[in-house]
Amino acid sequence: MFLEALGSALLGLALAWAALHRLSDRLPARRTVLLTGALGAVFGALVTHGALGPGHFLATLVGAVAVAAVLLSLLVRPAARRLRRSSPATY
Repeated sequence: MFLEALGSALLGLALAWAALHRLSDRLPARRTVLLTGALGAVFGALVTHGALGPGHFLATLVGAVAVAAVLLSLLVRPAARRLRRSSPATY
């Protein structure tokens, strides 16, 4: 279980680093993103390990990466763009 937690934390950090590299202008502070990636992956590993049981190392890591990706996607802000609002209709 220790190797699963360590591996998932490293995968979560790698995923968070990749997200920061690609979407740096749309994410909050670097520390928040890296912490969310690592903790989300460890939580995902715990949940996946609890659901599948011991002996499913690769499946546990896949579950960890999936949960980390979902949590990181919640941090992404919309791209800065102008909002075009139509004028209210007058009848």
